[in-house]
Amino acid sequence: MIKLNQQQSNSLLKRPFAFSIAILFLLFSQISQAGPKIENWITSSGLRVYFVNVPELPMLDLRLSFAAGSAYDGDKLGISGMTTSMLNKGAAGLNADQIAENFESVGANFSANSGRDAISISLRTLTLDEQIQKGMENWLKVIEKPEFPEADFKRLKKQALIGLQAEKQNPGSIASKVFYKNLYPNHPYGEPQNGTEESINAMTTDDLKAFFKRYFVNKNGQIALVGSIDRKQAEAIAEKVSKALTSNDRGEGEKAAPIPEVKPLTEAKTIRVPFPSSQAHIFIGQPGNKRGDKDYYSLYLGNHELGGSGFTSRLMKEIRVKRGLSYSVYSYFIPMKEFGPFMLGLQTKLSQTDEAIKVAREVLETFQKEGPSEDNLKASKLNITGGFPLRTASNDDIVGYIDVIGMYDLPLDYLDTFTNIINDTSREQVIDAFKRRVDLDKLLTVIVGGEADVAKSDSANGEKKESTN
Repeated sequence: MIKLNQQQSNSLLKRPFAFSIAILFLLFSQISQAGPKIENWITSSGLRVYFVNVPELPMLDLRLSFAAGSAYDGDKLGISGMTTSMLNKGAAGLNADQIAENFESVGANFSANSGRDAISISLRTLTLDEQIQKGMENWLKVIEKPEFPEADFKRLKKQALIGLQAEKQNPGSIASKVFYKNLYPNHPYGEPQNGTEESINAMTTDDLKAFFKRYFVNKNGQIALVGSIDRKQAEAIAEKVSKALTSNDRGEGEKAAPIPEVKPLTEAKTIRVPFPSSQAHIFIGQPGNKRGDKDYYSLYLGNHELGGSGFTSRLMKEIRVKRGLSYSVYSYFIPMKEFGPFMLGLQTKLSQTDEAIKVAREVLETFQKEGPSEDNLKASKLNITGGFPLRTASNDDIVGYIDVIGMYDLPLDYLDTFTNIINDTSREQVIDAFKRRVDLDKLLTVIVGGEADVAKSDSANGEKKESTN
């Protein structure tokens, strides 16, 4: 509870802006001292539960997740995303319009998303008696008895095929797919999340039902609840969800098999894809790190100065500000269940492509050798830790974080320790991590734009160069 004496209150009330700043400062000071208390247990049917009580607003955010992202598509590419998209198109005798109207009538919001590692099905509802009861009843029907109606399936397939055709005219989409395909050869991460024309055309509702029955089960899932409910209410909701997941002969189910290990690149490689555009879209990178990685904090902190801090980043200063080679340039690590990508991206005029790539690599090489200065490291730490309270200020923010904590087996005190670990990370640790984890001699470079080059091998630097149509 924030307390001000009478003199402070009277003074601040006469200055509304100062009052607002003071309150925000006190709130952020309190928030930064400790993260939310996360409670964790397992239901009788094996569903993992993560719960945070946030009593300030009469609202509940709920997120049910499964290890069932596109990495589990197998030979039916795109099935994870298609199954997830079809959940609210018909369930328990209700059609898509009726399901949507039931949510809207009580002000509840439904959403479902699919990534490479996992899928999530979310609900936001008021915790007033009528709203939470009706919102939960409707949501439970979606996860318990989806019907995958044929008419809606045909419509979504048509939309998916139109989307795939549209991507062929988008150099950014082309570059991204070529990058992932070559970064993860013969690995599920390298396959397109939205499938291919062949896989979408071959897909049936029976495929969706089989995928749903296999992966949307208690032992392969978890639920995160954040809001103004107590532990007893959270347990009751979790058990209802767990019971719904045992229907249709699913039982408790089984945990999904581990995602295959990601292998490091064995050579440098440049791939040029011809495209009739005035600019080249460029991605440079290699497998980076994964969730729970011992170097996560050092790489995250270092990349903030390298290419993760917008106009103050080193890449932006060297490539845009000093040379005017690109409007936007960035870099980031995407940690996943297995090694996600380290990616440096930019767009530039076709005539400046080679120069922009040369400068980007020089900046990366210099940063790897020298790391951030002490002053810049302090600034990065202040920016990251200063903004952290805002990134955990809402129920939706918190449910997102605890969903990640559960899905990737991170410690429950992750939010409590984050800022301290960032502040304790040294310049030497950043340099050491970048030297060990970024191999400058084995970078993948993808360039989309311009005319096709003849495929050739550059024996001088050992880099393989290819052209693809």
